[in-house]
Amino acid sequence: MKVHYINILLFAVPLNILVNTQKNPSITPTIPTTRLLCECELYAPANYDNDPQMKKVMENFDRQTSQKFHEYDERMKTTRQKCKVQCDKEIQKIILKDKINKELTEKFARLQTDIQRDTISTCVCEKSLSDKMEKECLRCGGVFGGGVAPSVGLLGGIGQVALSAWQIKAIASAKKAAVTEATKTATQEGMKAVISKINEFLSEFTGDLGLVDLKQIVNESTFNNGSALFQSAEKLINDYNSINGIKQTTSFQNTALTSPGQYYVGDFGEVGRSTFETEFALQKEALEAANLDTVNTTYAGCHNAIIASIVAVVVIVLIMVIIYLILRYRRKKKMKKKLQYIKLLEE
Repeated sequence: MKVHYINILLFAVPLNILVNTQKNPSITPTIPTTRLLCECELYAPANYDNDPQMKKVMENFDRQTSQKFHEYDERMKTTRQKCKVQCDKEIQKIILKDKINKELTEKFARLQTDIQRDTISTCVCEKSLSDKMEKECLRCGGVFGGGVAPSVGLLGGIGQVALSAWQIKAIASAKKAAVTEATKTATQEGMKAVISKINEFLSEFTGDLGLVDLKQIVNESTFNNGSALFQSAEKLINDYNSINGIKQTTSFQNTALTSPGQYYVGDFGEVGRSTFETEFALQKEALEAANLDTVNTTYAGCHNAIIASIVAVVVIVLIMVIIYLILRYRRKKKMKKKLQYIKLLEE
């Protein structure tokens, strides 16, 4: 009986398991689907050509790469240019150095002489740069000493004569200009004197009916001419009377046209003439003095310039003569040493 009970209990356990399994089917674990990278085609065109992000990245990469290459090319151009200039300079230096070395070698080869007695008489001495310069300076010294010094005196004399001729013409022109300016100023002063006299005359007859402004008759051609002033005043008064209907001359008009009298218009010319002569003499003297001072100042400046030029030329001549004497002394000294050396070799 006990065995049956145990079997029944043991049978209930798997039965319970089966029942619970049917009630909970979701307990079975879900296995996720995975894709490995090796399963994809990494370099397939579809992964790049149809992807907008990849297109943008590739375009950005291409643009930056092109820009970098362009900058690199520009830098390389500048670097190549600098290198080319530097190489050209170095090449020029090398060429110049080789040329100098070659010339020095040739000169030293010429300077080497055979000290044997048989070759002393047939030695050919090349002219050095100092010898050539000495020869030119000797020639210049002869030219300056024999030709330039007299020429300087001749040119100085010609300049002095030309300057003196200019001074004479300048003085004449200055006097003429002074006369012209003095005449103009004196004319204005004479006209002012006549007008002042007419104003004084008009102030004496302020209430006269025939009062005429006689200042109109004064100009550069009539201020010192009494008859011209009288004729102009008479015509002006007659025209005034005819326009205003005055049949008989007034006191003002009689005084202006009646001679002799204090305010006779014909006497005003003498006032203008005397004023003109006085002012002309004063102005002429002052203007002539000013113009002559200007001419003399200019003459003195030109004279000093000529003297300075002559002195400068003389100084240059003296310097050339001194250089000539120094080079001549050095040449004599050099020749003396050479002769002594030749004598020693002969002995």
